[in-house]
Amino acid sequence: MFITRKFLPRRTFLRGLGATVALPLLDAMIPAGTALAQTAAAARPRLAFVYFPHGAVMEQWTPDTTGRDFELKPILAPLSNYKDRMTIISGLGNKNADGPVHAITPGTWLSSVQPRVSHDPYGGITVDQYAAQYIGQDTPMPSLELATEEAGGGGVCDRNYGCSYGATISFRTPSTPLPMEYNPRKVFQRLFGQGDSEAERKALANQYASVLDLVTEEARELQRSLGASDRAMVDDYLDTVRELERRVQKMESRDLSNLQLPEPPQGIPNQFDEHLNLMFDLMALAFQANMTRIASLMMAAEVSNMTYNHIGVPDAFHPLSHHQNNRDKIERLAKVQVYHSQVFSKFLDKLASLPDGDGTMLDNTLLMYGSNMSNSNLHNHFPLPLTLFGGCCGSVKGGQHLRYPDQTPMGNLLLTVLLRAGVPAESFGDSNGELTEV
Repeated sequence: MFITRKFLPRRTFLRGLGATVALPLLDAMIPAGTALAQTAAAARPRLAFVYFPHGAVMEQWTPDTTGRDFELKPILAPLSNYKDRMTIISGLGNKNADGPVHAITPGTWLSSVQPRVSHDPYGGITVDQYAAQYIGQDTPMPSLELATEEAGGGGVCDRNYGCSYGATISFRTPSTPLPMEYNPRKVFQRLFGQGDSEAERKALANQYASVLDLVTEEARELQRSLGASDRAMVDDYLDTVRELERRVQKMESRDLSNLQLPEPPQGIPNQFDEHLNLMFDLMALAFQANMTRIASLMMAAEVSNMTYNHIGVPDAFHPLSHHQNNRDKIERLAKVQVYHSQVFSKFLDKLASLPDGDGTMLDNTLLMYGSNMSNSNLHNHFPLPLTLFGGCCGSVKGGQHLRYPDQTPMGNLLLTVLLRAGVPAESFGDSNGELTEV
């Protein structure tokens, strides 16, 4: 029996009763025998790094047994649906975070490099930004950095290290911390352009492109009259302009016909639960629209004073983390950490529901979920609560609890993440080897 298939235009819509609904990318929209048909199933890896501050109650995090036959403890129990795609990694430490407690803890999580003592930041490039150089350049945004709070409380800044390492987990270069955007509306505008409709966004994008062309030409004219140092400065400026031009061109050439975009968020939600879930939804949407392949999120600020009344914990997060071994406080702190896992699990649900190549977006993404602190009452950085989720295009085994020798460098995990994503690297941070069992 011979089967022929009808070719549907990519911009096919369902229409009826006054409604118009865009269709996702279907097999019927890919002409048979074309190169696109042959490569449509070939997926490329995505990376996501989800950070929660103030460590974890480790006896409620770490399974009692290793290997594949392990039982989840309460904090990770909400993620049980993804046990087969979960890798719990125990025994790792990050000595590079030792020092002024909270002030350098976030900024060293993804670098595993000891910062220089200076108010001018100088540490190490973070693994997300290293990966962005290799797998982030074919999307409009090489990476996306998100948060839920603008800044934490006292202790995020330090008299010797300044404030740069306490407010972000992402460094583009050793001296360039990247801000974490906490306003959902601004995130939406970065992803899809300003304006509340597609027509408004397109008009504004066209104006922006013409302004860039004008700036570039004027800068070149100016360069002819400058000295060597000023020319070098203008060269750096032009590099930035060229990167913006590349992003504008990617924005203009994108095809979003397979997406039904939500209404732009109006600003920062009043309820923290709504805010946190919205930031995860925006991250998933950015992946779905192929606006970026690399994202990071701080679920709460370092030294966060956020309260969790919606789950029956009225205590401010940071003071609660100083539990002084009080059992009641420890249980309330663990309840907050269970809640974080519940929200993260909903994000995994979303990725698992989105088709991507021959599988799902979760199949082709590698997510690191954890913290750069262990016992929040001691402010120590060993043993770290760390897990991996997703298949990363089949390169990660999943369904394991791996325990390594005490104080195995955090850099080993970061190196392994790069290698699983196909990013070339011989070492990263303080690594001394790959975690080959992952």
